[in-house]
Amino acid sequence: MKKLKFIFTLLIATAILASCSWDNYDEPKSFLQGNIVYNGEPISVSYNDVFFQLWEPGWELSYPIDVVVDQDGSYSALLFNANYKLVFPDGQGPFRMATADTISVDINGNKTMDIEVEPYYMIRNTQFSVSGRNVTVTFQAEQIITDADARDIERVNLYVNKGMFVDFRTNVASAEIAGGDISNPNSISMSASVPELTPSQSYVYARVGLKVAGREDMIFSQVQRVDL
Repeated sequence: MKKLKFIFTLLIATAILASCSWDNYDEPKSFLQGNIVYNGEPISVSYNDVFFQLWEPGWELSYPIDVVVDQDGSYSALLFNANYKLVFPDGQGPFRMATADTISVDINGNKTMDIEVEPYYMIRNTQFSVSGRNVTVTFQAEQIITDADARDIERVNLYVNKGMFVDFRTNVASAEIAGGDISNPNSISMSASVPELTPSQSYVYARVGLKVAGREDMIFSQVQRVDL
C-alpha cells in the first residue's frame, strides 16, 4: 500500500511539474495578417463563416489553427514562430485556390500575406440608388471560373442593414432573385424597401451577395453606405 501511495504521489508531482513547464512557454507574439484576394482585389464574404486552417508539421498530435476571414476579406492571427501549412477545408469559401491546394507559410516575426484565390463569380459595377425608402442596386455577375469546375448562379441577394455588418443574418430589408430568373448577368437590378428605423437614421448600409450551386458561402460586393 505504501508503495502504491508513493507511485501515486510521484505521478501527481510529475503532472504538476509538466503543467508548470507548459505554463512557462512564451506566448505567441507574431502576427500573420492580410486579405483573401483575386488579382489583388479583396474577396468580401459573410462575417464569421469562411475560414482557413494553419497546420504546424512535426507534432505527434497535430491540431489546426482556424483563422476566420472578416466580411471585407481581411484576416489576422497571433502565432508562434514556425513553418505552417495553410489549407482551406473542402467546401470553404465561394472560390478555389489559385495555385496549390496547400501553401507553406514561414512565420518568424510579423508577416503580411495576401492569399490569392479564384472566385466562381465576381460582383462588378455595383450602383445603388434611392427613391423614397426603396433602395435599388444594379450590378454585373462576372463568371470567373469557366472550366470543368464552373458552377451556376443559385441566387443573388440584396441586403440592407442599419449597421456595417450586412448579410443574410443582419439586415432590415432584403430582396432575392433566383439564378434561373436572371436573363442577363451583365445587367441585374433589384430593390428592397427599408422600413422605418428605431432609432431613426437617415442612412443605411447595403451590399449584394451571390451564391453558386453547391457552395454554402456567398461572395459579396463591398459594404456601401446609402443615404435615404
